[in-house]
Amino acid sequence: MSMPFSEAVWLCLAVTAGVGGIAVCKYKSPGQLGSQAICLAALWGGICLLRLSLFWILLLFSLSCFLLYMCSPSRELLPVDQKAILVTGLWAVINNAGIIGFPMDGELIPMADYKSCMAVNFFGAVEVTKTFLPLLRKSKGRLVNISSMGGVFPMQQMAAYSSSKAALTMFSSVMRQELSKWGVKVSVIHPGGFRTNIAGTIESRNQKEKLILDHLPPELQEDYGRDYILQQKDFLRGIELCSSDITPVIRDVEHAVSAQSPSAFYAPGKLTSLFLNIAFFFPTSFLDYFEKKQNTQGKGVPRALSTPK
Repeated sequence: MSMPFSEAVWLCLAVTAGVGGIAVCKYKSPGQLGSQAICLAALWGGICLLRLSLFWILLLFSLSCFLLYMCSPSRELLPVDQKAILVTGLWAVINNAGIIGFPMDGELIPMADYKSCMAVNFFGAVEVTKTFLPLLRKSKGRLVNISSMGGVFPMQQMAAYSSSKAALTMFSSVMRQELSKWGVKVSVIHPGGFRTNIAGTIESRNQKEKLILDHLPPELQEDYGRDYILQQKDFLRGIELCSSDITPVIRDVEHAVSAQSPSAFYAPGKLTSLFLNIAFFFPTSFLDYFEKKQNTQGKGVPRALSTPK
């Protein structure tokens, strides 16, 4: 390798390290570092697969880091004087209200649960949003919708909840595009597993379970079996093992409300970015296999599938 080319390589390497470091530092805005680190790693691997010389690999990677840096959310915060925020259970509206229903196989979930999840998690957020949009447009404010990882990553037993959150996620995305001409910024937050009161008390869960069993058609009770149905509430017990520290969610909400350039999507929570990247970028067959392994460990099967024919 000639000396000029060697110097060029070292210069490009220095630029790569500098720009990459700046990009990663900027990505330390709430909820972004894990996801963007994965993107940078994937980008590096993709460029290397082009089998270019080291000089061109470093040059392309430097340019990519620079573009990611320029397009990333800003950490600069806006002043909060004379601004109001509405959080549901007017510069900014935060739609946070949500119910999880009783997790069961989709065929077992009563239609009433589908309707109640949609009413609270989707229609409630839409109604509040429409009510306050005139004020948000005048103030060029913020709309923040609390969705869920379940609204992007399919999870068994969560058909009612996840469907309503997926609807909220798409509504948020459409609003982001439509309201951009008014200067209103829209963000949607996909929290991972956090221990909150959404699962209800043990008494309320037992009461809901009894209600479902009492009104389940005999054919479904025969095919699924009582033992299998009673195992479904173990999903809610798993929520009790999640972290009760919701600081990551609060940080992301704060950033979405007050940052100069907020992100369109946030994913607070342990491994949440990993799950969402699997949902977005991996083949469906891998996604289904991954979810099957996660969901079936230590669990039974419906009686009709376990009884020899």
